[in-house]
Amino acid sequence: MQVTRDIFNDVMVPNYAPSDVIPVKGEGSRVWDQNGKEFIDFAGGIAVNCLGHCHPNLVNALKEQGEKIWHLSNVMTNEPALRLAKKLVDATFAEKVYFANSGAEANEAALKLARRVALDNYGAEKSQIIAFNKAFHGRTFFTVTVGGQAAYSDGFGPKPGDIDHVDYNDLAAFEAMISDKTCAVMIEPLQGEGGIISPTNEFMQGVRDLCTKHNAVLIFDEVQTGVGRTGDLYAYEGLGITPDILTTAKALGGGFPIAAMLTSTDIAKHLKIGTHGSTYGGNALACAVAEAAFDTVNTNEVLAGVKEREQLFREGFSAINAKYNVFSEVRGKGLLLGAVLTEDYAGRAKDFLVASAENGLMSLVAGANVIRFTPSLVIPLEDIKEGLNRFEKAVAQVVKG
Repeated sequence: MQVTRDIFNDVMVPNYAPSDVIPVKGEGSRVWDQNGKEFIDFAGGIAVNCLGHCHPNLVNALKEQGEKIWHLSNVMTNEPALRLAKKLVDATFAEKVYFANSGAEANEAALKLARRVALDNYGAEKSQIIAFNKAFHGRTFFTVTVGGQAAYSDGFGPKPGDIDHVDYNDLAAFEAMISDKTCAVMIEPLQGEGGIISPTNEFMQGVRDLCTKHNAVLIFDEVQTGVGRTGDLYAYEGLGITPDILTTAKALGGGFPIAAMLTSTDIAKHLKIGTHGSTYGGNALACAVAEAAFDTVNTNEVLAGVKEREQLFREGFSAINAKYNVFSEVRGKGLLLGAVLTEDYAGRAKDFLVASAENGLMSLVAGANVIRFTPSLVIPLEDIKEGLNRFEKAVAQVVKG
């Protein structure tokens, strides 16, 4: 069977509009398509491929576990799940772990747990969930409603209730909204889809303090920021603030679907037997790959390397901008970076993405005005240099029309 892009139009639901490029092979931070064209990967599958493509540690874990046991059910547990959970607990504030398959599922679990905690401890009146405008928390009906982008949640009928939004980094507005009826606050420690927006220290500390004051569960959505992406194992460490629940996915499996919700024993006890579950969550194959990814990333060498690579990217963007003056700023932390377009190029982020692909570079956008970069955490330095060369060509192409 000859596989072409046309097949997509014939058989796939039209909610995506993939490019004409069909990648068939990846190695490290390079990818090749059906025609043998090579790309440097600054996208990382949207912050998923934290160790690039086909990293030997992940390939070995997959092969080894693939010949042992893949899936049971949660009627039984398995060794990889227990090892991974122990490592997550040992490396973070958490005492208990729940496994799922995706960031949305981990967030769904966190929100259900927060509601259950409030109901058990304080009664039905305490049900408000506060989140932030432009936030993104997943595509289930609950998580997409908590996410602060109406474009993703409108048009599907009545939404889950008692969910309110305020602007990110607006502590006064948040303080005016939170009360003893608030059961949970869900926040990204660095907004991803919303445009790569870092929080101020004052804002994050204020959110933490107000959650404590009002007995509201603070949920950190670290789906995109977690597992080394910001140069800390989890972004909360760099902020010096500890959440009550943390969700992690994307990079956790290095490309294999897995997610986890991390929390304390005191909060976790409210998910009693039968209150929540997942058929595939915690299956042995996913957990074995994730354990290898986690072990590889959670080293001083890799985490320090993220900060070193951030500087190379920032220097590269600065050099490009000195020539073409297309960015007003570069936002973000570690290898979650967003180049913000100037007013002259407002709304044209996708043009830069398309031009990048034409020049052999995979990139992303975060809204219409921000070009987003989430490469492998271990991307070779020469690949950064070559990728920036290709990006400069793409910028020149857009500027010259």
